[in-house]
Amino acid sequence: MNIIFLAPPAAGKGTYSTLLKEKYGFSHISAGDVLREQVALGSEVGNKVKDIMAKGEMVNDELMAELIETKLKSIDISKPFMLDGYPRKLNQVKDYENILQKLNLNVDKVLYINIDKETGLKRILGRVTCPKCNKGYNTLTGYMAPKVDGICDDCKTPLVSRSDDTKEAYEKRYDIYLNETQSVLDYYKEKGKVIEVDGTKDPDSVFKEIEILLGDKNG
Repeated sequence: MNIIFLAPPAAGKGTYSTLLKEKYGFSHISAGDVLREQVALGSEVGNKVKDIMAKGEMVNDELMAELIETKLKSIDISKPFMLDGYPRKLNQVKDYENILQKLNLNVDKVLYINIDKETGLKRILGRVTCPKCNKGYNTLTGYMAPKVDGICDDCKTPLVSRSDDTKEAYEKRYDIYLNETQSVLDYYKEKGKVIEVDGTKDPDSVFKEIEILLGDKNG
């Protein structure tokens, strides 16, 4: 099964991707992680996108498609996988469909997690991540907090905040979402592929709803 997560910033795409990965064996491809991997490696493309990411802006479509295709070719696509954070606009949809066509794949479902701007801001300002295993936590929402402040529960690595997790960067990303991503949602709704859930609820409730909506196709 091939799933796309589509939602405003900080809606929980990474959280629910992790839960599906742990429970059902999905491979998880985060567009943001794909970029950060290159930045961490100090590659040529990583140096190009470093400043862009810090400002909360997007890299160009051609570069993004190249990175996504390379990532897909590096995993076992015979197993179910999910894409988090891409495509974000209609021309990226076309790019992604071209990539999938090369790999003899199709988009099966688009999971749309709907949250309001205020909820997203609270989540993003409290978000911290383990740089080793990529597990995410939040210090402001009252859930998903680490057992020990500032330390990953699993690998005991100090947690870090993303450089683009600021109020200004979040508002910029949210405006981009409103201006561009709605057309992506509309596109997939017309194809009957969208599953929508209320992302303002607690993560356990949201995940249970996701499981019900995906049904017996989630493995």
